[in-house]
Amino acid sequence: MFADLLRRLTAPEPQKLPDPDARLALGALMVRIARSDGDYAPVEIAKIDQALMARYGIGPAQAAQLRADCEALEAEAPDTVRFTRAIKDAVGHEDRLSVVADMWSVVMADGVRDEAEDSLMRMVVSLLGITDQESHAARLRITNGS
Repeated sequence: MFADLLRRLTAPEPQKLPDPDARLALGALMVRIARSDGDYAPVEIAKIDQALMARYGIGPAQAAQLRADCEALEAEAPDTVRFTRAIKDAVGHEDRLSVVADMWSVVMADGVRDEAEDSLMRMVVSLLGITDQESHAARLRITNGS
């Protein structure tokens, strides 16, 4: 279903993604983070939907459909390293930084920073070209509610 998008993402010279594809790719990263601890909890799913609604100005039904598409893409996506590097090359820095904050909100949704989620966050943040300081600031904004 997403073969063309994945082919474009993993091309030697990926092009900047059009908005619908960027939405899917960034949403798929949130799903991958949520699934990383083996417990894709309803609270994490709700947090992904909230992030999609806020990010794209869509309603609950549209967010649920977009998340379902992101779940399907995440399941088909290559290993995290290639997938994340491809996103870095195809999505602007501000969007990547913003999705890091969304990923932290998913990680913290159940109140637990699982070791698998933490490890994947460290790797994804680095591969996205986001500094540790930027990631830390995003996490603090999420945990402090600002």
